[in-house]
Amino acid sequence: MEFKSLGSLALHMAAQEVALLASLHEGLEKCAVRVETTAKDEIGHYQSGIGPFPAWADLADSTEEHKAKMGYPSDAPLLASGDMQRSISHATHMLEAVIGSTDEKMVYHEFGTPKMSARPVMGPAVLRNKEYIRRVLGMATVSGLVGGSVIHKSLGYDSTP
Repeated sequence: MEFKSLGSLALHMAAQEVALLASLHEGLEKCAVRVETTAKDEIGHYQSGIGPFPAWADLADSTEEHKAKMGYPSDAPLLASGDMQRSISHATHMLEAVIGSTDEKMVYHEFGTPKMSARPVMGPAVLRNKEYIRRVLGMATVSGLVGGSVIHKSLGYDSTP
């Protein structure tokens, strides 16, 4: 590639940066959706441990009895009315993603309390998607560096506008 002036080189470099940032944002959004979906799917099913996050302990008989009286599903940890599951969402802005819950009880489940075993959702959801995140953000980086022309359908990643 040849440039006739420093100005044309500067314009080219600026366009490359815009393409890279747009591609990375697109990849980050895709990853955030995946982690959100995984977190929602973990609720209501006993989860095995992953990384530093413990496997979920069985619900106490008293908890199961209380859930039954309230008409909630049995043997479905963290799933009662479904409000907590529905409270999980994500937001992306530029190169930042926030995935979490607006349910104030989620923090107690994520980390546990002195009287309640931890049933982490968010941390494990990220770790369960670690390889997916690496692949998608790696492809987004390559795609952005070459001007957004790389499309990798096997990941469901389409960098076209």
